[in-house]
Amino acid sequence: MRRTAGPAAVALVALLCAGCATTTPSERSVRLPPEGGALDYQLGGAYPPPPGVDIVARDRLQAPPDDVYAICYVNLFQTQPDPEGAAEADLEGTTAWWEEEHPELLLRGDDGAPVMDPEWNEALFDIRTAANREALSDIQGAWIEGCADEGYDAMEADNLDQHERSEGLQTLDDALAYMRVIIPLAHDRGLAVAQKNTAELGEAGPQLGFDFAVAEECEVYDECDAYRYPGRVLEVEYTDTEDVTRDGVTRSAFAWACERRAGDHPITLRDRDLVATGEAGYVFERC
Repeated sequence: MRRTAGPAAVALVALLCAGCATTTPSERSVRLPPEGGALDYQLGGAYPPPPGVDIVARDRLQAPPDDVYAICYVNLFQTQPDPEGAAEADLEGTTAWWEEEHPELLLRGDDGAPVMDPEWNEALFDIRTAANREALSDIQGAWIEGCADEGYDAMEADNLDQHERSEGLQTLDDALAYMRVIIPLAHDRGLAVAQKNTAELGEAGPQLGFDFAVAEECEVYDECDAYRYPGRVLEVEYTDTEDVTRDGVTRSAFAWACERRAGDHPITLRDRDLVATGEAGYVFERC
């Protein structure tokens, strides 16, 4: 979910991280995204990066591209959706797989059913206890190690904001507690770690140990300036968002983003489904 943080949320984050120790990369070299680079966001399918692109994000099950800064996408806080029309437990990472292999790690409501993200049909993980966070990190740690072994430079931890969809059962503090486990693990394997959305973290993001940010639709919600990674905010705007009116002038969010921040950090326009080049609906532009 992409929402602009209100004062209460900002105050909460400040309180939660008041005593946080900063997590720093280990002795193994951690590379940061190149400042002034150009991003392609390829989560819906891998293809050769367009000319001029030197940063590419792909799903962890895809191989990283050669000769660019490669970001490994990991759905850290929610399951992958079951294939349409089927619930196959042999597909690692899907809701059915988690129900079969690790049902105790799924967040459940009063009726015992998994709490779902209805927009993406993904179940939420239960990260309320240290024991659950450790058990989950044992599984996902292998995925993260796989990203490093494949040659990725960084990982993107998606759904940091899952507490907003948890029916009040979890808090942002639970997510931050899990990131305190994951960030050192990734750093130890030489991976930088991206803060995914959740602009209300502000300074707490880098204090926690995040190295850069992937910010979807921050122009739409007028929250781009809330991220505290100068030159290393990777902004993604989408073609299906409504136009934005500022001072009586109406333009697309992407047009506003380019006017306001071109040259500050990478800004990319993609189709919502992030399909591969050659597929219907494919859009890729950059400022």
